[in-house]
Amino acid sequence: MNHYFVDSFEKYEEAYKASVENPEAFWESIANTFTWQKPWDKTLEWEFDTPDVKWFQGGVLNITENCLDRHLEERGDNIALIWEPNDPKEQEVRMTFTELHEEVCRFANVLKPKTHQST
Repeated sequence: MNHYFVDSFEKYEEAYKASVENPEAFWESIANTFTWQKPWDKTLEWEFDTPDVKWFQGGVLNITENCLDRHLEERGDNIALIWEPNDPKEQEVRMTFTELHEEVCRFANVLKPKTHQST
């Protein structure tokens, strides 16, 4: 099973069983749904006496890229975010992946340090 979409108790039980019987294969299948900048070298290293547990050693990913950027090409026009205001008289805000990406980039630019030029 490569992808776990749990929409019933039976599917939950199936996924749980797979996670217990072979945790490395289970979590590898989940991890393979992400975009990795560098794949991991070793899925799991553990020693429970210390305890010392390490997952996906050597792997590098940007979780924010996985939340938004990777969806732009195929899902850019799909709704990514629905914001419901506390005041029921206010209208909800719906943003597509593309619109949300534009807002994230705009805000990221605010966080960049300003360069000072001498006159």
